Parts: sequence; structure tokens; C-alpha cells
Amino acid sequence: MKCVQLVFSPTGGTKKVSEAITGAWGGAVETVDLTNAALDFSGIEFQKEDLVLISVPSFGGRVPGLAAERIGMVHGNGACCVLVCVYGNRAYEDTLVELSDIAGKGGFRVLSAVAAVAEHSIMHQYAAGRPDSKDIQQLRDISGKILEKFRQAADTFPLVVPPGNRPYKKSGGAMMVPKAGKKCVGCGLCASECPAQAISRDSLKTADAKKCISCMRCVEKCPHGARSINQAMVSAAALVIKKACSVPKECELFL
Repeated sequence: MKCVQLVFSPTGGTKKVSEAITGAWGGAVETVDLTNAALDFSGIEFQKEDLVLISVPSFGGRVPGLAAERIGMVHGNGACCVLVCVYGNRAYEDTLVELSDIAGKGGFRVLSAVAAVAEHSIMHQYAAGRPDSKDIQQLRDISGKILEKFRQAADTFPLVVPPGNRPYKKSGGAMMVPKAGKKCVGCGLCASECPAQAISRDSLKTADAKKCISCMRCVEKCPHGARSINQAMVSAAALVIKKACSVPKECELFL
């Protein structure tokens, strides 16, 4: 048996949630970085006795298309999986049910599902500082319940059906494409870190709008603070979701 986390975390919030859960499992936990465009995901295989955590952010209530594509390449071979979606305190809508369908098609058995909150990757005023210490403790408690179920009924548990709708809500395209300003020194880190390979080393100041997934990885990683998005668009979007984000959400477990 081995424990592995498959994590798509462009700006780090999803990774924090994932590690709070797997860190409470004890022992070594391998990590597969789903943002790494250089990896051959079709070569990743699991066995029935393995425990795998699959963790993604919710992008507009859906699994990010790039994450869905890469998870779909992995061979579950009957391994138990824990689904995790992380959202910026608005709503995760159809993310978990879509992730469940992707995992099922890949040969995984869904043991449990978790929804957790992390700081919004674009509108940082929403869920600022989360996951906080309270969230981490809740996730550790959740982790213990998941592990107990796995140990007691790994071969016989009923598959979890997380909340969500089929057909899924319509996914939106990338609306906010980061660009570099005068602070850009041409180091190329944004190009090498981009999960979607949307930034060319020959044209670092902008990004390919057809490839960009608005994950904000380049903004987060730029050591010079050179990349940003249109703040007028951010402010307008923030007003639209202000009411939905006004009440702090709690971690949820579907077991």
C-alpha cells in the first residue's frame, strides 16, 4: 500500500488543504504535481490497495479543464481515492460531482469527498488567510475519519456520491489574462511555471489567451511583482460575488 496526493494547486491554497489532510495520515505520502506540464501523467498507475487523494481548486464551480485532462490520464486500477475541492468561499457547485465522474472513469473508487475554503486566488479579500488554524484542525479531524473508513472497509464501502448537478454548469473561459508591466526583467520564471504553457519565452509580457486558464500562478510566482490583471475587471467581479462570499463557509465531509 502507498499513499499519494495528486494536487493541482497553481497558487498554493489547494496544496495547503491537501497537506493538512494527508499530513494526518502518518507515514510517507508521495506527491504528484498536476500543474507540472513536463510530467507524463499517462504513465502513473496505482494498485487496488493504494489510497490516493485527488485535490483541485474550483474554477467557477467546475474542475479546471487542464486538471481534468491530466487526472483523466492516470490509471486508478481500483485504488481508493479521496476527492478534495477547494474554493474561495463563494460556492463549489458541480466541482465535486465532476471530479467524482473523472475519477470513476479513471478506475478509482471514491471513498470520500471534501470541500474546503482557501483564499480566493484573484479577489484576495475573500477568505483571506484561509485555510486558517481552525480550518487545519477541522481538516485533520476529517482526515482521521477518512482513514478510519479506509482501514475498516476498504473493500466493501459504498461509493460516495458528492453533491452537484449533471449536466454540469457551463464553464466559463479565461476572462482575466495576466500581463507584465515595467517591473518585468525577463527572467522567464513565469513561462517555466505556467501550468498551461500559455507564456512564451519569446513574448513574456503577455500570455496566450486561448491557453491561459486564469490560475494566477504567474502573478503569484513572479519575484518582481511584475505581472497583474486588469484591476477594474477584478473590482467588478468582486462586487458580483460579494453577497455570496459574505458568510464564511466551513469544511464539508462526504463520507
